[in-house]
Amino acid sequence: MTAMLPASGSIVEFTHFQLFCGLGGTAKGFNRGKSRVGGFEGRFRCVGGIDVDPASIRDFSRMAGVQGTVLDLFSLEQYTAFHGHEPPADWRQAMPEDVRAAAHGEFPDVVFLSAPCKGFSGLLGEAQSKTAKYQALNELTLRGVWLMLEAFKDDPPGLIGFENVPRIAKRGRHLLDQIIALLRSYGYEVSETTHDCGVLGGLGQSRKRFLLVARHRQKVPPFLWEPPKRRLRGVGEILEKLPLPGDPRGGVMHRMPALQWKTWVRLAFVEAGSDWRSLNKLQVADGVLSDFGIMPERQWQAGVLGVQNWDEPSGVVAGRNGPTNGNFAVADPRFEGLDYKQYGVRKWAQTTGAVINVKAPGQGGFSVADPRLEGKVFNNIFRIVPWEKPANAVAGPGGAGGPAVADPRPAQREDYTQVKYRVTSMDEASGAVIAASTTGTGAFAVADPRPLALNADHREGYETGGHYGVVPWKDTSRAVPGFAKNNNGPWSVADPRHAEGDPVIELPKASDRLVAVIRALDGTWHRPFTTLELAALQSLVDPDEIWTPDPLIAKLGDMTAGTGSGFTLDGSSDSAWRERIGNAVPPDAAEAIASVMGTTLLLAMTGQTFMLSSEPIWVQPLAVALSIDHSPNDGMLD
Repeated sequence: MTAMLPASGSIVEFTHFQLFCGLGGTAKGFNRGKSRVGGFEGRFRCVGGIDVDPASIRDFSRMAGVQGTVLDLFSLEQYTAFHGHEPPADWRQAMPEDVRAAAHGEFPDVVFLSAPCKGFSGLLGEAQSKTAKYQALNELTLRGVWLMLEAFKDDPPGLIGFENVPRIAKRGRHLLDQIIALLRSYGYEVSETTHDCGVLGGLGQSRKRFLLVARHRQKVPPFLWEPPKRRLRGVGEILEKLPLPGDPRGGVMHRMPALQWKTWVRLAFVEAGSDWRSLNKLQVADGVLSDFGIMPERQWQAGVLGVQNWDEPSGVVAGRNGPTNGNFAVADPRFEGLDYKQYGVRKWAQTTGAVINVKAPGQGGFSVADPRLEGKVFNNIFRIVPWEKPANAVAGPGGAGGPAVADPRPAQREDYTQVKYRVTSMDEASGAVIAASTTGTGAFAVADPRPLALNADHREGYETGGHYGVVPWKDTSRAVPGFAKNNNGPWSVADPRHAEGDPVIELPKASDRLVAVIRALDGTWHRPFTTLELAALQSLVDPDEIWTPDPLIAKLGDMTAGTGSGFTLDGSSDSAWRERIGNAVPPDAAEAIASVMGTTLLLAMTGQTFMLSSEPIWVQPLAVALSIDHSPNDGMLD
């Protein structure tokens, strides 16, 4: 931190260092952070970052404006446990001096860590999270903090931010306790909180995260205020600024993935705002939708379904002259008085039409409403006798009387026929378990009332997984993870814009891979997010910066014509891009965090320990821990 107080009106530069920096989302946001106290304006500059992935470091170096460092922070034991084998001969264990070198010899004012979170995430099963591999990954958080503290112990950072998934507070409790104890031994006061990056950055996604904040007792005595909360935006507010997916002007990251045809169909029938459970509402017979059909959209030509007046000339008679391709229908006035009606029923006192050679009910008015039924005896053929009424006399020809009965007891019968597809109550005994114990061959299903209890599962972002989930255009997305695909969560959007082009005439096979535009029931295109759109939802890229609509065409309401800058990340793999994008801290949220940290650092620099603010103090109810020096004899608990 600056030793001498600068002149009023000066710009004060604070430095930050990024551990587990990823592609540089936090660094990009911190570099934009600004704060003001009195006549001083605080700004940030990145002095370096560390990550194990070379592609991430190449992205980081471009976004942060400083060369990052590829460095594996595992200890030897952690490396072996995670990878399942010994490291190569040229591998060596990272030490504090390596971290110092990654900061290019500078001592940062702020250090921010976003350690690997896979082992803490609720998306990983409890049993798998306890394996040696993921325990080694989790322990990297503690080792990373120790390496950083040792590297900068001669001039410690004033503030430290440690970000991860919320579930770390449960699965990583033992590690957090050790990290807090370690930070306190180096002179820091520590508090834990959670926040929503979407609210801090005004994003189009809700992204709840854990945040541990530490301030050095001697260097930073003031409060750390919570950033102002902003409105979560609908995904459409962000995506509408980009061209339609697949438009080459959007760049390589804006390409639409080729999905199987059956996946496109599923997405089309998922209601916007829902997921795969919408498909349960469809009627399917023999593997075919009973209530819906899919057909190509065509541009109707002039005169289609045209009806000519009786006294007007017809159009040219062509070789193909059906009603759906021109004016090939006529308003015939001679129909009046024509006595021909399919399934027509004549009144008893009404004359019939001429008797012709077609005389079935479906061919005209060849049925009659016969009033003579009342009182007429017909031997009760196929008559059904009510359960409480007496039967007719039992005669020889059993089919000629009333040999059928309305038996109310089938529900209590236990024979094979009556129990097919039967559902057993939860408090009822099941039928005998036999070899053919399937739902279609007996009472082998149960009305289980317990699924509602699944709501007690507090794993972040996990309800049913949201598979094949479609986000409405005006709704907020969930947090963008590294594994986002159309079939493993709500990673598709109901896009109200429609791409123009020639339709596919023949329906593809179920497993054919292609890019399809199916107009869903709500009139929109249910499609996956492109990789570029996920980056935009993460605020890694501003659509206004990479896509500039043509101003003349924009006045006409057409935003599809313009110029783009070809934004992309290192490499050419969508899956690798998406993993790095999902692991990133959104720059807009990082900017908000940096701005309040800058205010606190400016207060510390000018000797102020208190400032009025309409915003709450961060980390309630333990906010006092960030402003009061707790000594062993002050009798206070932290």
